Amino acid sequence: MTNRTSIEAGEDAPTITITREFDAPRELVWRASTEPELVTQWMGPREVTMTIGHWDCRTGGSWRYTAGRAGDPDFTAFYGSFHEIRPPERAVQTFTWVGAPDGVSLETMTLSELPGGRTRMVGVSVVESFEVRDMILASGMEKGVVEGYEQLDEVLAQLDR
Repeated sequence: MTNRTSIEAGEDAPTITITREFDAPRELVWRASTEPELVTQWMGPREVTMTIGHWDCRTGGSWRYTAGRAGDPDFTAFYGSFHEIRPPERAVQTFTWVGAPDGVSLETMTLSELPGGRTRMVGVSVVESFEVRDMILASGMEKGVVEGYEQLDEVLAQLDR
């Protein structure tokens, strides 16, 4: 059975909440979410490749990566700061797309242990307005999130061996 990805828009605040369960222990989901050589294997839609320019995953650290497609290996870039890293349960970071440098999102990822060695990931993104939130939701981000988590399932299956 495939785990379903839930993407919900907040009613009272400009938030996006993404919830997904994984058939892997929390420590492995944490590793795959914080170790750069693993993150590049799953984040984003299948046709996009990620190249990490900088990744300092610690409280006070920062990150930057480019995303590319066939024929355009560096078509866009993203960057941010790690505000809190609390292994293996919580990461808080900023997220900025270079195309909208004034549009900073604050993102919190929480990993909870479930029975049977499974994990629930909840990501909450807060943006500056409902308008920005709605533009993000309309951008096709759902495809990238769903495909990315499917690829994360594949990475976790390899780590679990």
